Amino acid sequence: MRNILVTGGAGFIGSNFIIYYLDHNPDAFIINLDALTYAGNPDNLNEIANHPRYQFIQGNICDRGLIEHLFSKYDIKDIIHLAAESHVDNSIAHPDAFMQTNIMGTFNLLDVAKNYWMDSTGIYRAQYQNSRFHHVSTDEVYGTLGETGLFKETTAYAPNSPYSASKASSDFIVRSYHHTYGMNVVTTNCSNNYGPKQHDEKLIPVIIRKALAGENIPIYGNGKNIRDWLYVLDHCKGIELAFQKGGSGSTYNIGGKNERTNIYIAKKICELLDKKVPLKSGETYASQISYVTDRAGHDFRYAIDASKIEEELGWKACENFESGIEITVDWYLKKYKSEII
Repeated sequence: MRNILVTGGAGFIGSNFIIYYLDHNPDAFIINLDALTYAGNPDNLNEIANHPRYQFIQGNICDRGLIEHLFSKYDIKDIIHLAAESHVDNSIAHPDAFMQTNIMGTFNLLDVAKNYWMDSTGIYRAQYQNSRFHHVSTDEVYGTLGETGLFKETTAYAPNSPYSASKASSDFIVRSYHHTYGMNVVTTNCSNNYGPKQHDEKLIPVIIRKALAGENIPIYGNGKNIRDWLYVLDHCKGIELAFQKGGSGSTYNIGGKNERTNIYIAKKICELLDKKVPLKSGETYASQISYVTDRAGHDFRYAIDASKIEEELGWKACENFESGIEITVDWYLKKYKSEII
C-alpha cells in the first residue's frame, strides 16, 4: 500500500481526483488534508467517507507541525498538492491569505517532504527512492494572451492578480527544490476547470443558480473574455498520468482545447436550461443576462498548448465543451432542484 497525502481534497478538483484515483489505483491509501475554508466541502466526498483506503484530516498546510505529524503517523510516500486559495476576486480584496496559503503552505509541504524523504542533496533514503511531490497549478501564472497564441510550458510567467502571483511563486519554489536539492517533483498547469462539485461562486455554477432563481446572471465587462475550458475528470486523468509517469522536474500544461467567451458560456447554459426546465412564461433564461463592471486586471484570454502531455504521456481530453457542459448542467439541476419553482 502506498500512502499518498492529497492536500485540498475536499475542494472541487481535489474531491473529483480522490474519488477517481481510489477507484483506479487499488494500491493507494489517500490521506486528505483540507482546511475546509470556503471552497472545501466534506459533502463532496460523501461517497467515499467510509472507504477503507481513505482518511480525512481537517487542517491547514500552513501548520508545519501538523504536516510533520502526518508524515510520521502515516509514513507519507507521495504528495499531490492541490490546496490553494484560488478565487481571483477574493485575492484582490484579501491578498494576504493567498500569500500565506499558496506560498508558505507550499514551502512547508516541500520542506517537510525533503527532510523526511532525503538524507542529503540528491540522496533519497532507500524506502523513498520513488517518492514524488506533484504540484497542481494554473495557466493564470502565464498572464494574458492576445487574440492568437497558446501558453506553452516555456512561456514566460507574467501573473496579473494576487492569486496568480502567489501561484507563480509556489511554482518557482517547487522548481527550486528540484534544482537545488534534487527532489523528485512534477508540476501541472491547467486551464479553467468545470464540472460537478464546483463551488457555487464560480462562473458556471453562478450562471445556473442565478438562472434557476430568476435573478440577473452577471457577466463581467462585455462578456468577450476567453478561457480554455477543461472538464474536471479529464484534468484528474492528466494529474494521474503526470504523477505516475511524468519526468522528474518536468512541467505539463493540461488544457481542453475548448476556447469559449464568457457570454457564449452563459448563452449555452441558458439554451440547455430552456430545454431541460423551460420557464412557464415562455421566455428564455438568456433574458436574465446582465453585464456588470469588469474585474480589476481582468485577463483577456487564456489558452493552453497541451501537446507535451499528449505526446509524452498519451493524455487526451475525452469531453469537448458541449458534451461536458451538458453533464455539468444535469448535475447542478439535481443539486439545485429544491430551488426550481
